[in-house]
Amino acid sequence: MSEVQVKDDSSGKKGRQKKQTLRVDFTPMVDMNMLLITFFMFCTTLLKPQVMNISMPSKEKAEEGSGTEFRASTALTIILGEDNDIYYYEGMPTKENWTDTSYLKKTSYDQDGIRAVLMKKNDGTYQKIQELKEKRSKGTISEKYFTDQVTEIQTDANKNLKIAPNVLIKPTDNSSYKNMVDALDEMLVCNIGFYQIAELSDGDRYLMFLKSNKTKSDYLTDAQKKELGVK
Repeated sequence: MSEVQVKDDSSGKKGRQKKQTLRVDFTPMVDMNMLLITFFMFCTTLLKPQVMNISMPSKEKAEEGSGTEFRASTALTIILGEDNDIYYYEGMPTKENWTDTSYLKKTSYDQDGIRAVLMKKNDGTYQKIQELKEKRSKGTISEKYFTDQVTEIQTDANKNLKIAPNVLIKPTDNSSYKNMVDALDEMLVCNIGFYQIAELSDGDRYLMFLKSNKTKSDYLTDAQKKELGVK
């Protein structure tokens, strides 16, 4: 608090102005500073960035034949289209599949859409990891223990049980950045341990072209457009 101290002049002289001394007490500011420091420290902890591990396929390794091998039984390919459209197909397609529009299924970003598909594919490991997340949120296990256990569960499901889904996320030129973020969020929500961001294959492009009733030729490469005689 601040206070004004008046200096008493006992000399008895008339007409002289009394001097005033202003004293400001900064003691309450100490409590205020501590509150501000605590607030900023708390907010800094909340804003700590969360890192997601994303695997990008290597073209060099793919050419050498040492790239990542996907099992047809667990493979799932997600294609991000325009206007927030999302498509998917399961397994490893053959030449016949590239001309079958029913092979490529359209879904949505809703809970009953691509999330339901991913949950079904990851049914063997989702519940185990979800239980670990609950224990971590309650503070009964450490972050390191949680990470080690999740890695062990996902590795066992992939190598030994061979039930872990392998997801390929393929954005198109017409998809948005938000679509990619939403797709990655679904990987985290559904506890998908093995996923990659990859480019569209020629078969994917042709299937998307057929799925649009041959109205979206921009899905095709220049070579495909020339071969099919479309602009």
